[in-house]
Amino acid sequence: MTTLRLDDLRQYSDVLRSRHGQEVTVRFVEPRDAGALQGYFRALTTRSRYNRFLGAASELPPSLLADFIHVGKADRFSVIATMLVDGRETIIGEARYAFDSDTSSIEFGLSIDDRWQGHGIGKALMKNLECRAASFGANRLFGDTLRSNDTMIALARKSGYAFTNTPGDWKLVRFQKEIHVEPQEIPCASWRLAAVSPGVMSSLAA
Repeated sequence: MTTLRLDDLRQYSDVLRSRHGQEVTVRFVEPRDAGALQGYFRALTTRSRYNRFLGAASELPPSLLADFIHVGKADRFSVIATMLVDGRETIIGEARYAFDSDTSSIEFGLSIDDRWQGHGIGKALMKNLECRAASFGANRLFGDTLRSNDTMIALARKSGYAFTNTPGDWKLVRFQKEIHVEPQEIPCASWRLAAVSPGVMSSLAA
Protein backbone atom coordinates (compact mmCIF):
# COMPACT_ATOMS: atom_id res chain seq x y z
CA MET A 1 0.00 0.00 0.00
CA THR A 2 1.30 3.47 -0.89
CA THR A 3 0.92 6.44 1.44
CA LEU A 4 0.91 9.73 -0.42
CA ARG A 5 2.35 12.97 0.90
CA LEU A 6 0.50 16.25 0.38
CA ASP A 7 3.04 17.17 -2.29
CA ASP A 8 1.95 14.07 -4.20
CA LEU A 9 -1.74 14.73 -3.64
CA ARG A 10 -1.54 18.14 -5.30
CA GLN A 11 -0.94 16.42 -8.63
CA TYR A 12 -4.45 15.02 -8.59
CA SER A 13 -6.67 17.89 -9.69
CA ASP A 14 -9.38 18.11 -12.33
CA VAL A 15 -10.08 21.02 -14.66
CA LEU A 16 -13.76 21.64 -15.43
CA ARG A 17 -15.43 24.36 -17.45
CA SER A 18 -18.27 26.68 -16.57
CA ARG A 19 -21.12 27.20 -18.98
CA HIS A 20 -19.24 30.18 -20.40
CA GLY A 21 -15.90 28.41 -20.66
CA GLN A 22 -14.16 29.65 -17.51
CA GLU A 23 -11.62 27.21 -16.11
CA VAL A 24 -12.55 25.67 -12.76
CA THR A 25 -10.04 23.54 -10.86
CA VAL A 26 -11.32 20.81 -8.54
CA ARG A 27 -8.78 19.51 -6.05
CA PHE A 28 -8.65 17.72 -2.72
CA VAL A 29 -8.80 19.96 0.34
CA GLU A 30 -5.56 20.34 2.27
CA PRO A 31 -4.92 21.49 5.86
CA ARG A 32 -3.61 24.81 4.53
CA ASP A 33 -7.11 25.49 3.11
CA ALA A 34 -8.78 25.63 6.54
CA GLY A 35 -8.96 29.41 6.76
CA ALA A 36 -10.06 29.93 3.16
CA LEU A 37 -12.67 27.17 3.43
CA GLN A 38 -14.12 28.66 6.61
CA GLY A 39 -14.17 32.05 4.91
CA TYR A 40 -16.04 30.52 1.96
CA PHE A 41 -18.79 29.15 4.20
CA ARG A 42 -19.10 32.40 6.13
CA ALA A 43 -19.53 34.30 2.85
CA LEU A 44 -22.44 32.15 1.67
CA THR A 45 -25.88 33.67 2.09
CA THR A 46 -27.87 32.56 5.13
CA ARG A 47 -30.16 30.56 2.85
CA SER A 48 -27.29 28.78 1.09
CA ARG A 49 -25.66 27.84 4.41
CA TYR A 50 -29.02 26.61 5.70
CA ASN A 51 -29.49 24.44 2.62
CA ARG A 52 -25.93 23.06 2.81
CA PHE A 53 -26.01 22.18 6.51
CA LEU A 54 -29.74 21.33 6.61
CA GLY A 55 -30.12 23.83 9.41
CA ALA A 56 -28.92 27.13 10.83
CA ALA A 57 -25.12 27.57 10.96
CA SER A 58 -22.87 30.56 10.49
CA GLU A 59 -19.73 28.52 9.84
CA LEU A 60 -18.22 25.05 10.03
CA PRO A 61 -17.89 23.83 13.64
CA PRO A 62 -14.21 23.17 14.51
CA SER A 63 -14.69 19.39 14.60
CA LEU A 64 -16.34 19.37 11.16
CA LEU A 65 -13.68 21.70 9.73
CA ALA A 66 -11.04 19.25 10.97
CA ASP A 67 -12.86 16.43 9.17
CA PHE A 68 -13.07 18.48 5.97
CA ILE A 69 -9.33 19.06 5.75
CA HIS A 70 -8.22 15.48 6.44
CA VAL A 71 -8.71 13.67 3.14
CA GLY A 72 -9.50 9.97 3.33
CA LYS A 73 -10.41 9.79 7.01
CA ALA A 74 -13.12 7.11 7.42
CA ASP A 75 -13.43 6.98 3.61
CA ARG A 76 -14.61 10.59 3.52
CA PHE A 77 -13.20 13.06 1.02
CA SER A 78 -13.51 16.80 0.50
CA VAL A 79 -12.80 18.78 -2.65
CA ILE A 80 -12.92 22.47 -3.48
CA ALA A 81 -13.70 24.12 -6.79
CA THR A 82 -11.46 27.13 -7.38
CA MET A 83 -11.00 29.86 -9.97
CA LEU A 84 -8.42 32.57 -10.43
CA VAL A 85 -10.11 35.82 -9.44
CA ASP A 86 -7.92 38.91 -9.75
CA GLY A 87 -4.92 36.58 -9.94
CA ARG A 88 -5.73 34.73 -6.71
CA GLU A 89 -7.02 31.21 -6.20
CA THR A 90 -10.56 31.62 -4.91
CA ILE A 91 -12.92 28.92 -3.64
CA ILE A 92 -16.21 29.08 -5.52
CA GLY A 93 -17.63 25.69 -4.53
CA GLU A 94 -17.05 22.56 -2.49
CA ALA A 95 -18.19 18.99 -2.18
CA ARG A 96 -17.81 16.27 0.42
CA TYR A 97 -18.41 12.61 -0.31
CA ALA A 98 -18.22 9.34 1.58
CA PHE A 99 -17.92 5.77 0.35
CA ASP A 100 -19.94 2.98 1.97
CA SER A 101 -18.45 -0.36 0.96
CA ASP A 102 -21.39 -2.32 2.41
CA THR A 103 -23.84 -0.72 -0.03
CA SER A 104 -21.32 0.17 -2.78
CA SER A 105 -22.62 3.72 -2.72
CA ILE A 106 -21.33 7.26 -2.39
CA GLU A 107 -23.20 9.87 -0.36
CA PHE A 108 -22.38 13.48 -1.12
CA GLY A 109 -23.25 17.09 -0.46
CA LEU A 110 -22.09 20.23 -2.25
CA SER A 111 -22.45 23.97 -2.44
CA ILE A 112 -21.62 26.69 -4.96
CA ASP A 113 -20.84 30.30 -4.10
CA ASP A 114 -24.01 32.35 -4.57
CA ARG A 115 -22.25 34.63 -7.05
CA TRP A 116 -21.37 31.66 -9.26
CA GLN A 117 -24.65 29.82 -9.22
CA GLY A 118 -26.28 29.51 -12.62
CA HIS A 119 -22.94 29.16 -14.43
CA GLY A 120 -23.11 25.38 -14.89
CA ILE A 121 -20.47 24.74 -12.23
CA GLY A 122 -22.72 22.64 -10.01
CA LYS A 123 -23.68 20.37 -12.89
CA ALA A 124 -20.03 19.95 -13.94
CA LEU A 125 -19.05 19.17 -10.34
CA MET A 126 -21.77 16.54 -10.03
CA LYS A 127 -20.53 14.89 -13.23
CA ASN A 128 -17.04 14.86 -11.75
CA LEU A 129 -18.41 13.21 -8.61
CA GLU A 130 -19.84 10.40 -10.74
CA CYS A 131 -16.33 9.56 -11.90
CA ARG A 132 -15.03 9.74 -8.34
CA ALA A 133 -17.78 7.34 -7.27
CA ALA A 134 -16.92 4.96 -10.10
CA SER A 135 -13.27 4.97 -9.04
CA PHE A 136 -14.34 3.36 -5.76
CA GLY A 137 -16.40 0.73 -7.57
CA ALA A 138 -19.61 2.37 -6.32
CA ASN A 139 -22.77 1.69 -8.28
CA ARG A 140 -24.92 4.44 -6.75
CA LEU A 141 -24.49 8.12 -5.91
CA PHE A 142 -26.97 9.91 -3.66
CA GLY A 143 -27.61 12.93 -1.49
CA ASP A 144 -30.30 14.41 0.72
CA THR A 145 -31.59 17.97 0.60
CA LEU A 146 -34.39 20.02 2.08
CA ARG A 147 -37.66 19.82 0.18
CA SER A 148 -37.57 23.62 0.07
CA ASN A 149 -34.17 23.66 -1.68
CA ASP A 150 -35.47 24.30 -5.18
CA THR A 151 -31.99 25.07 -6.55
CA MET A 152 -30.49 21.71 -5.56
CA ILE A 153 -33.58 19.80 -6.62
CA ALA A 154 -33.52 21.46 -10.05
CA LEU A 155 -29.79 20.75 -10.41
CA ALA A 156 -30.24 17.09 -9.50
CA ARG A 157 -33.15 16.73 -11.93
CA LYS A 158 -31.14 18.26 -14.78
CA SER A 159 -28.28 15.89 -13.93
CA GLY A 160 -30.49 12.81 -14.31
CA TYR A 161 -31.16 11.96 -10.67
CA ALA A 162 -34.31 10.20 -9.48
CA PHE A 163 -36.10 11.24 -6.30
CA THR A 164 -37.41 9.35 -3.31
CA ASN A 165 -38.21 10.02 0.34
CA THR A 166 -35.34 10.29 2.79
CA PRO A 167 -35.72 7.53 5.38
CA GLY A 168 -36.75 8.92 8.75
CA ASP A 169 -37.01 12.60 7.83
CA TRP A 170 -40.04 14.03 6.05
CA LYS A 171 -38.34 17.44 5.65
CA LEU A 172 -35.76 15.97 3.28
CA VAL A 173 -35.86 14.44 -0.17
CA ARG A 174 -33.26 12.00 -1.50
CA PHE A 175 -31.86 12.26 -5.03
CA GLN A 176 -29.96 9.29 -6.39
CA LYS A 177 -28.41 8.00 -9.57
CA GLU A 178 -27.11 4.65 -10.70
CA ILE A 179 -23.49 4.80 -11.85
CA HIS A 180 -22.95 3.43 -15.35
CA VAL A 181 -19.85 5.41 -16.27
CA GLU A 182 -16.37 3.98 -16.54
CA PRO A 183 -14.04 6.40 -14.75
CA GLN A 184 -11.57 6.22 -17.63
CA GLU A 185 -14.21 7.91 -19.81
CA ILE A 186 -14.07 11.24 -17.99
CA PRO A 187 -11.40 10.78 -16.37
CA CYS A 188 -11.02 12.22 -12.87
CA ALA A 189 -8.46 12.69 -10.12
CA SER A 190 -9.78 9.85 -7.97
CA TRP A 191 -9.41 7.41 -10.85
CA ARG A 192 -5.81 8.46 -11.50
CA LEU A 193 -5.06 8.35 -7.78
CA ALA A 194 -6.62 4.92 -7.29
CA ALA A 195 -4.54 3.64 -10.20
CA VAL A 196 -1.33 4.45 -8.34
CA SER A 197 -1.73 1.45 -6.04
CA PRO A 198 -4.53 -0.79 -4.76
CA GLY A 199 -6.04 0.67 -1.59
CA VAL A 200 -4.28 4.00 -2.01
CA MET A 201 -7.43 6.03 -1.26
CA SER A 202 -7.71 4.59 2.22
CA SER A 203 -4.02 5.19 2.84
CA LEU A 204 -4.50 8.96 2.60
CA ALA A 205 -5.90 9.03 6.12
CA ALA A 206 -2.71 7.50 7.53
